[in-house]
Amino acid sequence: MDRLGTVHRIAGNLLVLRAASADPAPIGATAIDENLDTVGRVVDVFGPTSKPYLAVTPSEAISPAGLVQKPLYWRPDR
Repeated sequence: MDRLGTVHRIAGNLLVLRAASADPAPIGATAIDENLDTVGRVVDVFGPTSKPYLAVTPSEAISPAGLVQKPLYWRPDR
């Protein structure tokens, strides 16, 4: 499990995160919270290559507003 980034805001139906590193998770990666619950999937990587942003489509059971300023993690799909 690697750090994905911190949720900065909600844009439409997407969670926007600042990536934790310059080598962010790939598109399609599963986003999880600190309890290892699935939060959603990475659908885009954008912005400057030194500090990119990630767009995550949240799962239906997730309340996006409750994730603002929270760290998220990722794991490769098996």
